[in-house]
Amino acid sequence: MKAILMTAVGGPEVLSLQEIDEPQITSPTEIKVKLHAAGVNPIDTKVRRRGVFFPNPLPAVLGCDGAGKVVAVGSAADRFKPGDKVWFCHGGLGREQGNYAEYTVLDQRWAAPMPVSLSYAEAAAAPLVLITAWGALFDRGGLEAGQTVLVHAGAGGVGHVAIQLAKLKGARVITTVSSAQKAEFVKALGADHTVDYKTEGGFAEAVNRLTDGKGCDLVFDTVGPSVFEESIPVTAHFGRLVTILEPGALNWGEARIRNLLIGFELMLTPMLRDLDAARDKQIAMLNQCAEWIDQGRLKIHLSNRMALEDAAEAHELIEAGHTQGKIVLTM
Repeated sequence: MKAILMTAVGGPEVLSLQEIDEPQITSPTEIKVKLHAAGVNPIDTKVRRRGVFFPNPLPAVLGCDGAGKVVAVGSAADRFKPGDKVWFCHGGLGREQGNYAEYTVLDQRWAAPMPVSLSYAEAAAAPLVLITAWGALFDRGGLEAGQTVLVHAGAGGVGHVAIQLAKLKGARVITTVSSAQKAEFVKALGADHTVDYKTEGGFAEAVNRLTDGKGCDLVFDTVGPSVFEESIPVTAHFGRLVTILEPGALNWGEARIRNLLIGFELMLTPMLRDLDAARDKQIAMLNQCAEWIDQGRLKIHLSNRMALEDAAEAHELIEAGHTQGKIVLTM
């Protein structure tokens, strides 16, 4: 089968389209999937630049997100049958094969039925960002109806679904953007207020104005250290500040005075640490999101659909930043 191999640690040029053997079912509860699309996420580029998480030798197939059709099942697999469409976040970290390939094999527990209203490309774009946003907003952030949440980079992959999940919860959503075009995009997703941090010279003053100086009950940082630090004064006293990145060295004094709860969201932890109960919960998240998607209450936006052989270019686009929605590779 065709697959994109990470042949070394480095830039996008280390990604190479090659022919490799198709994976085979080796456990009774596994399913084999013909992949139709693979999501491209920032974690893929970080693994490529820094190395895989496990001590297995290169080459490796990257790509955590996938969607496709079941073509074979193990003798004890009873959740799916050949012909079923599935989506999942599995592999791509250096142990199990990732999804930049034409086929993959995984345990049936880690796949979920694909939303019937989505294309393979849309479905492949969704699992990692949906689980990340859910975990940050609800599990770590404790978001409740009537509360105010600030979602940073609302037009991005995680941000654009976080806005929608927060609105489904009944929250008021403020989000940061970098252009008028992105402001219109996030408003169409349900954002109540947008802050263009480029034209307004930052976001803190605007957010405090929108909250009458009280700050937001929850701030969700998807950007990094400087934004995390600048978010502390716009988080309400006794509020929550959740990040998907490392905040770096900073002065925690104001966070302490405000009695903030600081949370980290890394949806890959259950896969990295083999926490099966936590992965089961993630599958439940996907099942609920599938229901909302099929009801037309949750949408996945694709900025680029690219061919498998264009994986290096996809990585370049991700690393350039400011992608609106998601990028996928199609087979």
